[in-house]
Amino acid sequence: MEGQSAKGAIVNSLQAAKRKSGKSYGQIAVETGLTNVYVAQLLRRQAQLSPETAPKIRSALPDLPEEHLQEMMRPPFRSYDPNLIQEPSVYRLNEAVMHFGESIKEIINEEFGDGM
Repeated sequence: MEGQSAKGAIVNSLQAAKRKSGKSYGQIAVETGLTNVYVAQLLRRQAQLSPETAPKIRSALPDLPEEHLQEMMRPPFRSYDPNLIQEPSVYRLNEAVMHFGESIKEIINEEFGDGM
């Protein structure tokens, strides 16, 4: 299991490759056939890159180190920073989930059953 400092270094390198490309998450998403949120998750090591998608990411971000591309194909190391809730956008998203959560859960159960 990778440590927080190792993950942080990889995430910094992934973000640097994105910045160097000058592309937005949306632009990379269009080039790769992924969603912008999934691209952001990949570049924060919060999701796993499939081998089939790796060439598309390589093409969209040519400065991405090969070892980091390989790292992205490993299972992600999901984590939670408790200080993140202090960030205003995240705080408001959390507030929206708290406000609408029960209704959303009820609709999910009605539409898809209680298998979530």
